[in-house]
Amino acid sequence: MAKSTRSRKAGSRKTAPKEGRITTEEKGNVFLIGLDRPSKLNGFTTQMLDQLAEAYTEFENRDRYRCAVLFAHGDHFTAGLDLPQVAHRFSEGHGLFPPGFVDPVDIRPPRRTKPVVTAVRGYCFTLGIELMLANDIVIAGGETVFCQLEVGRGIMPSCGASMRMVERGGWGNAMRYLLTSDRFDAQEAYRMNFATEVVETGKDVSRALEIARTIAKQAPLAVRATRATSLTWLEHGHAAAAAVLDPEQLRLARTWDAGEGVQSFVERRQPRFRGR
Repeated sequence: MAKSTRSRKAGSRKTAPKEGRITTEEKGNVFLIGLDRPSKLNGFTTQMLDQLAEAYTEFENRDRYRCAVLFAHGDHFTAGLDLPQVAHRFSEGHGLFPPGFVDPVDIRPPRRTKPVVTAVRGYCFTLGIELMLANDIVIAGGETVFCQLEVGRGIMPSCGASMRMVERGGWGNAMRYLLTSDRFDAQEAYRMNFATEVVETGKDVSRALEIARTIAKQAPLAVRATRATSLTWLEHGHAAAAAVLDPEQLRLARTWDAGEGVQSFVERRQPRFRGR
């Protein structure tokens, strides 16, 4: 499998290869994951799919990364899949992403346990919508155009749109766009709860990074437990989520970070969490 490329500062970033790539970069405790094939509107190739799964796995497995930002190099998040290159993946029986790695669309195991903020801009089509809905917070540039167009290509969404668009926007809103291939804008995405915030064009990445840095300052074990409990409620219902509240709170109360939270409150200072 091709390795992901750790990017330098944007000004010195090398030109992406023809087949595209996924860049990764550390910014303190935040891990940046970039879609990098701007000459083809960041259309996904098999190499990019594999590298994205690898990047999510690296983020999940390294404790120093507390939050990630998924973003795009260039003017467009992604025009979706480069179908001639990736169509064979649909017949392999394991989804678009390679098995054994953290699934970027959070459907098949292994699944991610840490938060990801997504910054979208320009075209955000098909897999782009599915990636952002699989993540936790979505910042959309005001110019963003969305489209879930699979039914117009003789296939169906296979990375979560048919589930998460209903979950976020309700049946009628989801069917309005899943079954028509019609485009919609950032304000419509906000109305349907697909986008968390709509920002001025060009501000999507900086705003996403601002939120990610705020998350990264919190107690990482508590962040993961809070996200996990919310996900339990969403996927398994009230009783399942209620059953884990007391045990999880007891576990967190015994951590070093919980003690630091109390001590920092007493000393009127910012806490310095260690994730233990």
